[in-house]
Amino acid sequence: MGGIDFAGLLTVISDAIWAPMAYVVLGLGITYSVATKGVQFRRIPDMLRQLRETKDSSEGGLSSFQALVLALASRVGVGSIAGVATAVSAGGPGALVWMAVTGLVGCTVGYAEATLSQAFKRQVLDEDRRKANEDIGGMPYYIKYGLKLPKVGAVVAVLGVIGYGFVFPGFQVSTIASSAELAFNLPHWVPAIVVTAMIALVILGGTTRIVKVTQGLVPVLAISYLFLALAVIFTNLSKVPEAVVLIFQSAIGVHPILGGIAGAAVAWGVRRAVFASSNGLGEATFAAAAARTSHPGKQGLVQTFSIYIDVLLICMATGLMMVVSGKYNVSDGSGGFLVNNLHGVPVGANWVQESIDTLVPGWGAGFVAIAVLLFGFTCLLAYFYVANSNLLYLLDGKNGHAWKTILKAGTLAIVFFGSVVDAELMWAAGDIGLGLIAWVNLICLALLFPLVRKIYLDYERQRKLGLDPTFDPKALGIEGADFWEHQKEKIPVSAKSP
Repeated sequence: MGGIDFAGLLTVISDAIWAPMAYVVLGLGITYSVATKGVQFRRIPDMLRQLRETKDSSEGGLSSFQALVLALASRVGVGSIAGVATAVSAGGPGALVWMAVTGLVGCTVGYAEATLSQAFKRQVLDEDRRKANEDIGGMPYYIKYGLKLPKVGAVVAVLGVIGYGFVFPGFQVSTIASSAELAFNLPHWVPAIVVTAMIALVILGGTTRIVKVTQGLVPVLAISYLFLALAVIFTNLSKVPEAVVLIFQSAIGVHPILGGIAGAAVAWGVRRAVFASSNGLGEATFAAAAARTSHPGKQGLVQTFSIYIDVLLICMATGLMMVVSGKYNVSDGSGGFLVNNLHGVPVGANWVQESIDTLVPGWGAGFVAIAVLLFGFTCLLAYFYVANSNLLYLLDGKNGHAWKTILKAGTLAIVFFGSVVDAELMWAAGDIGLGLIAWVNLICLALLFPLVRKIYLDYERQRKLGLDPTFDPKALGIEGADFWEHQKEKIPVSAKSP
């Protein structure tokens, strides 16, 4: 390569893309929060109500709970473990505060994404998705039918197929391989074979199998991981007040050692919250569109709740666990350390392994390696689902067997090779791809702001009347929402809100 540090070059490009974009997500989240009068706080009871709501299987579509779990599969990946460690390393413990703030405020971006995905979804033409009884929609669909920009929708879909099918799985598997090496001293090709075989078994079984596997695994994984993180925190309960003071002092720049990197705390907290939650990246929009509900605003609330689960529960538990146990380092940005508690331990999931070792010595590495494997596995399934959804948009009802086969083969290839190539290279390439898609999506979300607000106001109006909201795009003057015109008479309407 003539002495060129390719991974370093990609990292510089990645930083240039993400540094301003994370603040755009936060700014857009604030705008949507003001416009919806804090819908993410006011409508928490509605979020829980939607998750309890059942539907007749003959109606088609996933239930709100199934769509939530499918979205969580992409959100609760290694970014919620390794990504949090990266934030603490670069921005200090104060980055956790800005992660939480971004989750609370920025989740309205997720609300907007899901609402638009529902509004402009379509009845699925693909045979596999029909067997899974799903609707289809997502980012390219609301760009095409909401903004009337089909070419931009096609560009996003192409980026989605390439990114989620052939690039992004690499950094998930890279983290899985690193954790397995530390825990079990396994060469990277061993987890590469295991994960590739696991993914093949599921994706070759079609969308129905993907939904069933994620629905079974994700809740169990999330609850188990939270339970263990809380156990570590309670074991170090006496250190919690000191840790909380440290976190807040670091966040606002008044800590004697970490005060100088308050700017980094903000930058990395916002950036990793966006990355971990996929907020604004558009990847959860496809799961949101697959649900069958009576009003787009309902699924917007459900997807908002999924961000709470990821950022405010999983990510915060990960971060607090590392801080109270003292198992973290903080970089000075020049190759040295402001805090160096873990000599020679690379940043990432290994820090969580060290934290759990304080609970049961020698057990942390194995548990986290398995957790990362399973979290990464479900995330990889979600990635394939997103890539496949984008491909179906491009095929536009055509059969496309050859393209579908290429996508499956390419996904399995990157899952294998992602384990054995340079981890820094995979993360930098993944960050660039995600950043490019996110920039397009965020611009479109800003342009679609009036539409989201119109749908939100319609939902609020019906709730105030005591009704279970139903969506009539024609009455609202919304064009392109053909699904709702065709399905309106099939959606059951109750006279009163439950």
